[in-house]
Amino acid sequence: MEKVNIRNPLEYIRTYLYIRDKKSRLVKLEPNPAQMNLYGIIKEEAAAGRPVRLLILKGRQEGISTMTEALMFQDSATRKGVKTLIVAHQSDSTDNLFKMNKLFYDCLPPWLQPMLKASNARELVFENPTRDKKKKKRRPGLRSSIRCATAGGKAVGRGDTFNNVHLSEFAFWGNNKKELLLGIMQAVPDDPFTMVVIETTANGFEYFKELWDGAVAGTNGWRPVFLPWYLEEHYRKPVAPGTEWTEEERKLQELYGLDEEQLSWRRWCIAANCGGDEATFRQEYPNTPEEAFLLSGRPFFPQDAVAALLKRLRGQKPWRGRFTYDPAEEGGAPYNWKLEEEKNGIVTIFREPEKGVPYVIGGDTAGEGSDSFTAYVMDNRTGEQVAELKMEKSELEYARQIYCLGYYYNNALIGVEVNFSTYPEKKLEEWHYPKLYQRERVDTFTGKLVKAFGWNTTSKTRPLALQALHTVVAEAPECIRSFALVGEMQTFVKDENGRAAAAENAHDDLVLAAAITYAIRDQQRYEVEKTEGKRSWTKDMWEDYNAADEATRAMLRERWK
Repeated sequence: MEKVNIRNPLEYIRTYLYIRDKKSRLVKLEPNPAQMNLYGIIKEEAAAGRPVRLLILKGRQEGISTMTEALMFQDSATRKGVKTLIVAHQSDSTDNLFKMNKLFYDCLPPWLQPMLKASNARELVFENPTRDKKKKKRRPGLRSSIRCATAGGKAVGRGDTFNNVHLSEFAFWGNNKKELLLGIMQAVPDDPFTMVVIETTANGFEYFKELWDGAVAGTNGWRPVFLPWYLEEHYRKPVAPGTEWTEEERKLQELYGLDEEQLSWRRWCIAANCGGDEATFRQEYPNTPEEAFLLSGRPFFPQDAVAALLKRLRGQKPWRGRFTYDPAEEGGAPYNWKLEEEKNGIVTIFREPEKGVPYVIGGDTAGEGSDSFTAYVMDNRTGEQVAELKMEKSELEYARQIYCLGYYYNNALIGVEVNFSTYPEKKLEEWHYPKLYQRERVDTFTGKLVKAFGWNTTSKTRPLALQALHTVVAEAPECIRSFALVGEMQTFVKDENGRAAAAENAHDDLVLAAAITYAIRDQQRYEVEKTEGKRSWTKDMWEDYNAADEATRAMLRERWK
């Protein structure tokens, strides 16, 4: 018999570990494609010398809990002083995970079973059970352990040190999951030989989604791992003769490389397991991470187009920066401004401005809560997005950034939303920005229609603006360049009254900025500006202009036009 290296996790698992399959038969654990995907990622992290910190977003019954348990059991049952903590979302799940580990142990060859100390808790303690201190000193055993607990108590994981931690179905823990995770992570050393795996199906927008977004952005030290449903090799069914596929099914086949047996299983699962609801299937068996975080409500944007956009834009790394400028007077316009690169800058450039091209900028100001200030920049000839601005609250800084952004893009038409605050719009007027969107409003004193600057969102203008953006997504999705914007589209839904808005705990700042942009574009020309007889400003002229006060700037614009 070929010798097995018990410190090789995969050899150990395949040779010695047994599980109960879906028919309750005792079978050897032979990792499936999803499980092997997980194992490969863990090997990558270990080979790079990093502590393994994984956030796993998965579909139903892909065997990820089983593989995680197997890897941590192997480490605990073959190495001295290893402490493993397993936390599940409810008591029966904790019992099942403990029974899985007990089965691993019971099915080991006797010569491979580490000494086991009796315990009344859901715990395996690999230690010499003798009470004879001399014998215990001579043969202490591994002094490793595997402890299973249920999320809920504040003391879970506190007061100890762990090498391995497995947090199962984390999205379904209680509202104190953030506090619990903080306590648990304090018990795990920042050491390359430690592993923490958080695995879960999605549960809407809650703390796991916040962790996931941070991992995707690379800001919190976790590695995001997404495992779509079609990695599970058993998710397939024979195709009945004469089966005809819908247009949506053919699109899914093309997007994700599905075969017809997988499509057949998908169709069966929607009918049999999801009550005929495709939205339920997308949440329980997602194709993409964004699809997993499905919320209540009917999607406003066409989901096939959104899914295709997410796939196309994922992983892009556009240029990012911010406008810097010389110190302005208190509340004054920026001058001597320039666009400088910055790793996590608030300005994203997808395409640099071209000479004479007409651009349009729609801006959404931050309201109450955690919303951001945003702006969407569009080439008005094609409707294509060329830039984006997203920043946290500072009305003055937002006004300065969008002011510079407008000049950067050929004196773009700017329309800033004025519902919550008129401050940014008033600043643009005060600084004599040359091209501002104008709307009609009723003068409260005379009752007559008068011109006013800025975009006002009303029960009449909002649906029209959103429909304009909907048309772009449905008919010309190639115009959208922002992955963050498409992420908001994925959670932009209609409520029971048919009103479209961000789902609970989601955001729509970028969606509304884009909608405003497409709604105001008629006040900008659609063709490249003819430059015959017009003077091109030199670098020196721009420097003089930026250094001038507002009265001088107005004079220079007239003189140099």
